[in-house]
Amino acid sequence: MRKPLYLKFVLGYLLFAVVSFLFIATATARMTYYHCLDKKADELRDMAIRIAESCNGFYKGSTEGYDDFFEPLTQLSLFSNTKIWFIDPEGTIAYDSSGLFTDFTIGDFDPSDTDSTYRTGNFYGTLLEDSVSVSAAITGNFHTYGYVVIHQPLSQISRISDGMLLPIYITFLVIFAFSLIILLIFRYFVAQPLKAITQGAKEYASGNLKYTVKVDSDDEMGYLADTLNFMAHELNHSEEYQKKFIANVSHDFRSPLTSIKGYLEAMADGVIPPENQEKYLRIVISETERLNKLTQGLLSLNSLDRANLHLDRSDFDLNAIIKSTCETFEGICEQKGISFDLTFPERTTMVYADMGKIQQVLYNLVDNAIKFSRENSSIAIQVSEKNDRVFISVKDFGVGIPKENLKKIWTRFFKSDASRGKDKRGTGLGLSIVKEIIQAHQETIDVISTEGAGTEFIFRLPKSQQKVKS
Repeated sequence: MRKPLYLKFVLGYLLFAVVSFLFIATATARMTYYHCLDKKADELRDMAIRIAESCNGFYKGSTEGYDDFFEPLTQLSLFSNTKIWFIDPEGTIAYDSSGLFTDFTIGDFDPSDTDSTYRTGNFYGTLLEDSVSVSAAITGNFHTYGYVVIHQPLSQISRISDGMLLPIYITFLVIFAFSLIILLIFRYFVAQPLKAITQGAKEYASGNLKYTVKVDSDDEMGYLADTLNFMAHELNHSEEYQKKFIANVSHDFRSPLTSIKGYLEAMADGVIPPENQEKYLRIVISETERLNKLTQGLLSLNSLDRANLHLDRSDFDLNAIIKSTCETFEGICEQKGISFDLTFPERTTMVYADMGKIQQVLYNLVDNAIKFSRENSSIAIQVSEKNDRVFISVKDFGVGIPKENLKKIWTRFFKSDASRGKDKRGTGLGLSIVKEIIQAHQETIDVISTEGAGTEFIFRLPKSQQKVKS
Protein backbone atom coordinates (compact mmCIF):
# COMPACT_ATOMS: atom_id res chain seq x y z
CA MET A 1 0.00 0.00 0.00
CA ARG A 2 1.36 3.38 -0.98
CA LYS A 3 1.91 5.95 1.75
CA PRO A 4 0.94 9.53 0.93
CA LEU A 5 3.80 11.98 0.51
CA TYR A 6 2.38 14.14 3.28
CA LEU A 7 2.44 11.19 5.72
CA LYS A 8 6.06 10.46 4.76
CA PHE A 9 6.92 14.11 5.34
CA VAL A 10 5.25 14.08 8.78
CA LEU A 11 6.99 10.84 9.79
CA GLY A 12 10.31 12.19 8.57
CA TYR A 13 9.73 15.41 10.46
CA LEU A 14 8.88 13.55 13.69
CA LEU A 15 11.94 11.32 13.24
CA PHE A 16 14.07 14.44 12.85
CA ALA A 17 12.56 15.89 16.02
CA VAL A 18 13.23 12.71 18.04
CA VAL A 19 16.81 12.42 16.76
CA SER A 20 17.41 16.10 17.52
CA PHE A 21 16.03 15.73 21.05
CA LEU A 22 18.15 12.62 21.70
CA PHE A 23 21.20 14.48 20.43
CA ILE A 24 20.51 17.36 22.82
CA ALA A 25 19.84 14.94 25.69
CA THR A 26 23.10 13.04 25.09
CA ALA A 27 25.84 14.77 23.16
CA THR A 28 24.78 18.33 24.02
CA ALA A 29 24.18 17.40 27.66
CA ARG A 30 27.61 15.79 27.86
CA MET A 31 29.32 18.77 26.24
CA THR A 32 27.49 21.12 28.60
CA TYR A 33 28.49 19.02 31.62
CA TYR A 34 32.18 19.05 30.69
CA HIS A 35 32.01 22.73 29.94
CA CYS A 36 30.61 23.39 33.42
CA LEU A 37 33.20 21.04 34.93
CA ASP A 38 36.10 22.85 33.26
CA LYS A 39 34.72 26.22 34.21
CA LYS A 40 34.10 25.19 37.84
CA ALA A 41 37.57 23.62 38.07
CA ASP A 42 39.11 26.90 36.87
CA GLU A 43 37.15 28.83 39.50
CA LEU A 44 38.18 26.42 42.29
CA ARG A 45 41.82 26.47 41.16
CA ASP A 46 41.84 30.30 41.23
CA MET A 47 40.36 30.10 44.72
CA ALA A 48 43.02 27.60 45.82
CA ILE A 49 45.84 29.73 44.40
CA ARG A 50 44.57 32.85 46.22
CA ILE A 51 44.30 30.95 49.51
CA ALA A 52 47.77 29.49 49.05
CA GLU A 53 49.25 32.90 48.28
CA SER A 54 47.57 34.46 51.32
CA CYS A 55 49.28 32.04 53.71
CA ASN A 56 52.68 31.74 52.06
CA GLY A 57 54.25 34.04 54.65
CA PHE A 58 53.22 32.24 57.82
CA TYR A 59 52.11 28.67 57.13
CA LYS A 60 54.89 26.20 57.91
CA GLY A 61 52.81 23.02 58.11
CA SER A 62 50.94 23.81 61.36
CA THR A 63 47.56 25.52 61.87
CA GLU A 64 47.97 26.31 65.58
CA GLY A 65 47.60 29.96 66.45
CA TYR A 66 45.98 30.91 63.15
CA ASP A 67 42.29 30.53 63.99
CA ASP A 68 41.56 34.03 62.71
CA PHE A 69 42.84 32.95 59.29
CA PHE A 70 41.06 29.58 59.06
CA GLU A 71 37.67 30.68 60.42
CA PRO A 72 36.77 32.65 57.23
CA LEU A 73 37.79 29.61 55.18
CA THR A 74 35.16 27.59 57.02
CA GLN A 75 32.52 30.19 56.09
CA LEU A 76 33.79 30.24 52.49
CA SER A 77 33.53 26.46 52.35
CA LEU A 78 29.91 26.52 53.50
CA PHE A 79 29.02 29.33 51.12
CA SER A 80 30.61 27.69 48.06
CA ASN A 81 29.54 24.13 48.99
CA THR A 82 33.15 22.97 48.94
CA LYS A 83 35.67 21.29 51.21
CA ILE A 84 38.96 23.09 51.81
CA TRP A 85 41.91 21.03 52.99
CA PHE A 86 45.48 21.85 53.93
CA ILE A 87 47.66 18.80 53.30
CA ASP A 88 51.35 18.52 54.21
CA PRO A 89 53.80 16.89 51.78
CA GLU A 90 53.46 13.52 53.61
CA GLY A 91 49.71 13.40 52.98
CA THR A 92 48.46 14.39 56.43
CA ILE A 93 45.41 16.63 56.45
CA ALA A 94 46.39 19.58 58.66
CA TYR A 95 43.12 21.46 58.17
CA ASP A 96 39.64 20.37 57.01
CA SER A 97 36.93 23.02 56.70
CA SER A 98 34.32 20.40 57.59
CA GLY A 99 36.31 19.24 60.66
CA LEU A 100 36.07 15.55 59.75
CA PHE A 101 39.57 14.65 58.59
CA THR A 102 41.95 16.80 60.68
CA ASP A 103 45.25 14.98 61.39
CA PHE A 104 44.14 12.23 59.01
CA THR A 105 46.85 10.77 56.82
CA ILE A 106 45.90 9.91 53.23
CA GLY A 107 47.34 6.65 52.07
CA ASP A 108 49.15 6.53 48.70
CA PHE A 109 49.14 10.33 48.50
CA ASP A 110 51.26 11.47 45.58
CA PRO A 111 52.30 15.16 45.69
CA SER A 112 52.94 15.10 41.93
CA ASP A 113 49.19 14.74 41.32
CA THR A 114 48.76 18.28 42.59
CA ASP A 115 50.39 19.60 39.43
CA SER A 116 47.41 18.57 37.26
CA THR A 117 44.67 21.06 36.43
CA TYR A 118 42.06 19.02 38.28
CA ARG A 119 41.08 15.46 39.05
CA THR A 120 37.75 13.77 39.62
CA GLY A 121 36.84 10.87 41.87
CA ASN A 122 36.91 10.21 45.63
CA PHE A 123 40.50 11.57 46.10
CA TYR A 124 42.34 8.42 47.18
CA GLY A 125 39.19 6.98 48.78
CA THR A 126 38.76 9.78 51.32
CA LEU A 127 35.52 11.31 49.94
CA LEU A 128 32.05 9.80 50.24
CA GLU A 129 31.00 10.98 46.76
CA ASP A 130 32.85 11.70 43.59
CA SER A 131 34.09 15.27 43.44
CA VAL A 132 36.25 17.58 41.38
CA SER A 133 39.46 18.35 43.21
CA VAL A 134 41.99 21.15 42.58
CA SER A 135 45.13 22.06 44.45
CA ALA A 136 47.74 24.78 44.84
CA ALA A 137 51.14 24.53 46.56
CA ILE A 138 52.05 26.59 49.65
CA THR A 139 55.65 27.60 49.28
CA GLY A 140 58.23 29.78 50.98
CA ASN A 141 62.00 30.11 50.86
CA PHE A 142 62.06 27.70 47.95
CA HIS A 143 60.38 25.05 50.08
CA THR A 144 56.91 23.47 49.74
CA TYR A 145 55.18 23.40 53.12
CA GLY A 146 51.93 21.86 51.94
CA TYR A 147 49.00 22.09 49.57
CA VAL A 148 45.63 23.77 49.52
CA VAL A 149 43.11 21.25 48.14
CA ILE A 150 39.51 22.20 47.35
CA HIS A 151 36.79 19.62 46.62
CA GLN A 152 33.33 20.14 45.21
CA PRO A 153 30.87 17.25 44.60
CA LEU A 154 30.25 16.35 40.95
CA SER A 155 26.54 16.27 41.76
CA GLN A 156 26.76 20.02 42.21
CA ILE A 157 28.30 20.29 38.70
CA SER A 158 25.49 18.13 37.34
CA ARG A 159 22.86 20.42 38.88
CA ILE A 160 24.51 23.43 37.26
CA SER A 161 24.67 21.60 33.92
CA ASP A 162 21.04 20.51 34.16
CA GLY A 163 20.08 24.07 34.97
CA MET A 164 21.76 25.21 31.77
CA LEU A 165 20.09 22.45 29.72
CA LEU A 166 16.57 23.25 30.91
CA PRO A 167 16.29 26.47 28.84
CA ILE A 168 17.69 24.55 25.86
CA TYR A 169 14.99 21.89 26.24
CA ILE A 170 12.29 24.52 26.57
CA THR A 171 13.64 26.44 23.56
CA PHE A 172 13.72 23.24 21.51
CA LEU A 173 10.11 22.42 22.40
CA VAL A 174 8.97 25.95 21.55
CA ILE A 175 10.81 25.87 18.21
CA PHE A 176 9.38 22.43 17.49
CA ALA A 177 5.87 23.65 18.27
CA PHE A 178 6.26 26.68 16.01
CA SER A 179 7.87 24.58 13.30
CA LEU A 180 4.67 22.57 13.05
CA ILE A 181 3.48 25.52 10.99
CA ILE A 182 5.83 24.19 8.30
CA LEU A 183 3.69 21.06 8.10
CA LEU A 184 0.58 23.16 7.62
CA ILE A 185 2.31 25.24 4.94
CA PHE A 186 3.55 22.07 3.23
CA ARG A 187 0.06 20.59 3.35
CA TYR A 188 -1.56 23.69 1.88
CA PHE A 189 1.02 24.59 -0.76
CA VAL A 190 2.41 21.16 -1.70
CA ALA A 191 0.43 18.16 -0.46
CA GLN A 192 -3.06 19.33 -1.46
CA PRO A 193 -2.02 20.66 -4.92
CA LEU A 194 -0.03 17.48 -5.53
CA LYS A 195 -3.06 15.41 -4.57
CA ALA A 196 -5.19 17.39 -7.02
CA ILE A 197 -2.57 16.93 -9.76
CA THR A 198 -2.40 13.18 -9.03
CA GLN A 199 -6.18 12.95 -9.30
CA GLY A 200 -6.02 14.80 -12.59
CA ALA A 201 -3.40 12.39 -13.90
CA LYS A 202 -5.66 9.46 -12.97
CA GLU A 203 -8.58 11.07 -14.81
CA TYR A 204 -6.45 11.65 -17.92
CA ALA A 205 -5.16 8.07 -17.77
CA SER A 206 -8.76 6.80 -17.69
CA GLY A 207 -9.59 8.86 -20.79
CA ASN A 208 -11.38 11.80 -19.17
CA LEU A 209 -9.49 14.56 -20.99
CA LYS A 210 -12.12 17.17 -20.08
CA TYR A 211 -11.16 17.04 -16.40
CA THR A 212 -9.61 20.26 -15.06
CA VAL A 213 -6.95 20.29 -12.34
CA LYS A 214 -7.88 23.11 -9.98
CA VAL A 215 -4.74 24.52 -8.36
CA ASP A 216 -4.81 28.26 -7.67
CA SER A 217 -1.19 29.24 -7.08
CA ASP A 218 1.61 31.08 -8.88
CA ASP A 219 4.39 28.66 -7.97
CA GLU A 220 5.73 25.50 -9.62
CA MET A 221 2.64 23.53 -8.55
CA GLY A 222 0.36 26.01 -10.27
CA TYR A 223 2.56 25.93 -13.36
CA LEU A 224 2.49 22.11 -13.38
CA ALA A 225 -1.31 22.10 -13.04
CA ASP A 226 -1.67 24.61 -15.89
CA THR A 227 0.67 22.52 -18.02
CA LEU A 228 -1.37 19.37 -17.36
CA ASN A 229 -4.60 21.22 -18.18
CA PHE A 230 -3.07 22.51 -21.41
CA MET A 231 -1.81 19.03 -22.27
CA ALA A 232 -5.24 17.52 -21.66
CA HIS A 233 -6.88 20.22 -23.78
CA GLU A 234 -4.45 19.61 -26.62
CA LEU A 235 -4.88 15.83 -26.37
CA ASN A 236 -8.63 16.23 -26.37
CA HIS A 237 -8.41 18.56 -29.35
CA SER A 238 -6.06 16.11 -31.08
CA GLU A 239 -8.45 13.25 -30.43
CA GLU A 240 -11.35 15.21 -31.88
CA TYR A 241 -9.17 16.20 -34.83
CA GLN A 242 -8.25 12.56 -35.46
CA LYS A 243 -11.91 11.55 -35.44
CA LYS A 244 -12.74 14.38 -37.82
CA PHE A 245 -9.72 13.53 -39.98
CA ILE A 246 -10.80 9.89 -40.31
CA ALA A 247 -14.37 10.97 -41.08
CA ASN A 248 -13.13 13.35 -43.80
CA VAL A 249 -10.82 10.74 -45.32
CA SER A 250 -13.62 8.18 -45.31
CA HIS A 251 -16.02 10.62 -46.92
CA ASP A 252 -13.59 11.74 -49.63
CA PHE A 253 -12.67 8.16 -50.47
CA ARG A 254 -16.21 6.85 -50.32
CA SER A 255 -17.67 9.33 -52.80
CA PRO A 256 -15.45 8.48 -55.81
CA LEU A 257 -15.46 4.78 -54.92
CA THR A 258 -19.25 4.81 -54.88
CA SER A 259 -19.32 6.49 -58.29
CA ILE A 260 -16.79 4.04 -59.74
CA LYS A 261 -18.64 1.05 -58.32
CA GLY A 262 -22.01 2.32 -59.54
CA TYR A 263 -20.87 3.02 -63.12
CA LEU A 264 -18.97 -0.27 -63.43
CA GLU A 265 -21.93 -2.28 -62.10
CA ALA A 266 -24.25 -0.45 -64.52
CA MET A 267 -21.97 -1.30 -67.47
CA ALA A 268 -21.63 -4.92 -66.29
CA ASP A 269 -25.40 -5.29 -65.95
CA GLY A 270 -26.03 -3.71 -69.36
CA VAL A 271 -27.92 -0.77 -67.96
CA ILE A 272 -25.52 1.55 -69.82
CA PRO A 273 -25.52 0.70 -73.53
CA PRO A 274 -22.14 0.05 -75.21
CA GLU A 275 -22.30 3.26 -77.23
CA ASN A 276 -22.39 5.31 -73.99
CA GLN A 277 -19.80 3.35 -72.04
CA GLU A 278 -16.87 5.50 -73.26
CA LYS A 279 -18.44 8.56 -71.63
CA TYR A 280 -18.82 6.83 -68.27
CA LEU A 281 -15.41 5.22 -68.49
CA ARG A 282 -13.94 8.73 -68.70
CA ILE A 283 -15.90 9.60 -65.56
CA VAL A 284 -14.46 6.51 -63.85
CA ILE A 285 -10.94 7.54 -64.93
CA SER A 286 -11.57 11.04 -63.56
CA GLU A 287 -12.67 9.60 -60.23
CA THR A 288 -9.59 7.37 -60.04
CA GLU A 289 -7.43 10.43 -60.72
CA ARG A 290 -9.22 12.14 -57.87
CA LEU A 291 -8.44 9.17 -55.60
CA ASN A 292 -4.82 9.21 -56.75
CA LYS A 293 -4.57 12.95 -56.03
CA LEU A 294 -6.05 12.44 -52.56
CA THR A 295 -3.63 9.58 -51.83
CA GLN A 296 -0.64 11.61 -53.01
CA GLY A 297 -1.74 14.51 -50.80
CA LEU A 298 -1.97 12.25 -47.75
CA LEU A 299 1.44 10.77 -48.48
CA SER A 300 2.92 14.24 -48.85
CA LEU A 301 1.49 15.37 -45.50
CA ASN A 302 2.65 12.17 -43.81
CA SER A 303 6.16 12.70 -45.17
CA LEU A 304 6.21 16.29 -43.92
CA ASP A 305 4.90 15.23 -40.50
CA ARG A 306 7.61 12.60 -40.10
CA ALA A 307 10.60 14.69 -41.07
CA ASN A 308 9.83 18.28 -41.86
CA LEU A 309 13.52 19.18 -41.69
CA HIS A 310 14.71 16.71 -44.33
CA LEU A 311 14.81 19.19 -47.16
CA ASP A 312 16.97 18.99 -50.27
CA ARG A 313 18.00 22.64 -50.26
CA SER A 314 19.81 24.17 -53.20
CA ASP A 315 20.22 27.45 -55.05
CA PHE A 316 17.79 27.84 -57.97
CA ASP A 317 16.07 30.48 -60.07
CA LEU A 318 12.63 31.14 -58.61
CA ASN A 319 11.47 33.02 -61.73
CA ALA A 320 12.01 29.95 -63.92
CA ILE A 321 10.05 27.74 -61.49
CA ILE A 322 7.11 30.20 -61.50
CA LYS A 323 7.07 30.33 -65.30
CA SER A 324 7.15 26.55 -65.68
CA THR A 325 4.38 26.15 -63.10
CA CYS A 326 2.13 28.61 -64.94
CA GLU A 327 2.76 26.78 -68.21
CA THR A 328 1.39 23.61 -66.57
CA PHE A 329 -2.04 25.28 -66.27
CA GLU A 330 -2.06 26.70 -69.79
CA GLY A 331 -4.84 24.39 -70.99
CA ILE A 332 -7.34 25.02 -68.19
CA CYS A 333 -6.55 28.75 -68.21
CA GLU A 334 -7.42 28.96 -71.94
CA GLN A 335 -10.78 27.27 -71.24
CA LYS A 336 -11.67 29.84 -68.51
CA GLY A 337 -10.00 32.81 -70.21
CA ILE A 338 -7.60 33.33 -67.32
CA SER A 339 -4.26 35.05 -67.87
CA PHE A 340 -1.13 35.39 -65.73
CA ASP A 341 0.44 38.71 -64.77
CA LEU A 342 4.04 37.97 -63.71
CA THR A 343 6.22 40.62 -62.06
CA PHE A 344 9.87 39.93 -61.27
CA PRO A 345 12.42 42.38 -59.78
CA GLU A 346 15.19 41.01 -61.99
CA ARG A 347 15.61 38.60 -64.84
CA THR A 348 16.86 35.97 -62.36
CA THR A 349 15.84 35.65 -58.69
CA MET A 350 17.97 33.10 -56.86
CA VAL A 351 16.67 31.52 -53.66
CA TYR A 352 17.98 28.80 -51.33
CA ALA A 353 15.29 26.18 -50.70
CA ASP A 354 13.99 22.75 -51.71
CA MET A 355 13.15 23.31 -55.37
CA GLY A 356 10.75 20.37 -55.70
CA LYS A 357 8.72 21.31 -52.64
CA ILE A 358 8.58 25.00 -53.53
CA GLN A 359 7.36 24.00 -56.98
CA GLN A 360 4.61 22.02 -55.22
CA VAL A 361 3.74 25.11 -53.13
CA LEU A 362 3.42 27.24 -56.27
CA TYR A 363 1.41 24.54 -58.06
CA ASN A 364 -1.09 24.29 -55.16
CA LEU A 365 -1.45 28.08 -54.82
CA VAL A 366 -1.94 28.61 -58.56
CA ASP A 367 -4.37 25.67 -58.74
CA ASN A 368 -6.32 27.16 -55.83
CA ALA A 369 -6.32 30.61 -57.49
CA ILE A 370 -7.64 29.19 -60.78
CA LYS A 371 -10.34 27.25 -58.94
CA PHE A 372 -11.76 30.40 -57.32
CA SER A 373 -11.11 32.87 -60.16
CA ARG A 374 -13.90 34.16 -62.35
CA GLU A 375 -13.77 33.52 -66.06
CA ASN A 376 -11.84 36.04 -68.17
CA SER A 377 -9.90 37.29 -65.15
CA SER A 378 -6.21 37.31 -64.27
CA ILE A 379 -3.88 35.91 -61.63
CA ALA A 380 -1.05 38.14 -60.47
CA ILE A 381 2.20 36.58 -59.30
CA GLN A 382 4.71 39.06 -57.94
CA VAL A 383 8.26 38.52 -56.64
CA SER A 384 10.02 41.15 -54.52
CA GLU A 385 13.19 41.30 -52.47
CA LYS A 386 13.82 42.80 -49.06
CA ASN A 387 17.08 42.40 -47.16
CA ASP A 388 17.94 38.68 -47.18
CA ARG A 389 14.42 37.46 -48.05
CA VAL A 390 12.42 37.00 -51.24
CA PHE A 391 8.65 37.55 -50.99
CA ILE A 392 6.27 35.75 -53.39
CA SER A 393 2.66 36.85 -53.84
CA VAL A 394 -0.05 34.82 -55.64
CA LYS A 395 -3.20 36.89 -56.04
CA ASP A 396 -6.52 36.12 -57.74
CA PHE A 397 -9.54 38.36 -58.31
CA GLY A 398 -12.17 35.74 -57.64
CA VAL A 399 -14.84 35.07 -55.03
CA GLY A 400 -12.59 35.55 -51.98
CA ILE A 401 -12.76 33.74 -48.66
CA PRO A 402 -15.35 34.54 -45.98
CA LYS A 403 -13.82 36.11 -42.88
CA GLU A 404 -14.99 33.28 -40.62
CA ASN A 405 -13.14 30.74 -42.80
CA LEU A 406 -9.74 32.46 -42.97
CA LYS A 407 -8.35 30.55 -39.98
CA LYS A 408 -9.75 27.24 -41.22
CA ILE A 409 -8.24 27.16 -44.70
CA TRP A 410 -5.04 25.55 -43.38
CA THR A 411 -6.98 22.70 -41.78
CA ARG A 412 -6.73 19.38 -43.54
CA PHE A 413 -9.79 18.45 -45.63
CA PHE A 414 -11.38 21.85 -45.06
CA LYS A 415 -13.41 22.98 -48.04
CA SER A 416 -15.34 26.20 -48.19
CA ASP A 417 -18.91 26.14 -49.36
CA ALA A 418 -17.86 27.81 -52.62
CA SER A 419 -15.30 25.08 -53.23
CA ARG A 420 -17.79 22.32 -52.62
CA GLY A 421 -20.28 23.92 -54.93
CA LYS A 422 -17.96 24.70 -57.86
CA ASP A 423 -15.27 22.04 -57.75
CA LYS A 424 -16.02 18.55 -56.54
CA ARG A 425 -12.49 17.34 -57.32
CA GLY A 426 -10.74 19.26 -54.55
CA THR A 427 -9.24 17.26 -51.69
CA GLY A 428 -8.97 20.00 -49.09
CA LEU A 429 -5.28 19.15 -48.59
CA GLY A 430 -3.58 21.64 -50.91
CA LEU A 431 -3.22 24.55 -48.51
CA SER A 432 -2.32 22.21 -45.63
CA ILE A 433 0.56 20.89 -47.71
CA VAL A 434 1.60 24.46 -48.60
CA LYS A 435 1.78 25.52 -44.96
CA GLU A 436 3.67 22.37 -43.90
CA ILE A 437 6.30 22.92 -46.61
CA ILE A 438 6.77 26.62 -45.78
CA GLN A 439 7.05 25.85 -42.06
CA ALA A 440 9.57 23.10 -42.86
CA HIS A 441 11.68 25.88 -44.41
CA GLN A 442 11.20 27.82 -41.15
CA GLU A 443 9.42 30.59 -43.03
CA THR A 444 5.89 32.04 -42.88
CA ILE A 445 2.90 32.33 -45.19
CA ASP A 446 0.05 34.85 -44.84
CA VAL A 447 -3.30 35.29 -46.53
CA ILE A 448 -5.28 38.44 -47.30
CA SER A 449 -8.78 38.01 -48.65
CA THR A 450 -11.86 40.12 -49.27
CA GLU A 451 -15.07 38.31 -50.02
CA GLY A 452 -16.14 39.08 -53.58
CA ALA A 453 -12.81 40.77 -54.46
CA GLY A 454 -10.20 38.02 -54.36
CA THR A 455 -7.47 36.40 -52.28
CA GLU A 456 -3.74 36.93 -51.98
CA PHE A 457 -1.22 34.46 -50.51
CA ILE A 458 2.22 35.81 -49.55
CA PHE A 459 5.12 33.65 -48.45
CA ARG A 460 8.84 34.22 -48.18
CA LEU A 461 12.06 32.31 -48.86
CA PRO A 462 15.71 32.94 -48.00
CA LYS A 463 17.67 34.67 -50.72
CA SER A 464 20.54 32.72 -52.21
CA GLN A 465 24.05 33.83 -51.30
CA GLN A 466 25.25 32.75 -54.70
CA LYS A 467 26.40 35.52 -57.02
CA VAL A 468 24.26 35.60 -60.16
CA LYS A 469 26.24 35.84 -63.37
CA SER A 470 24.87 38.50 -65.74
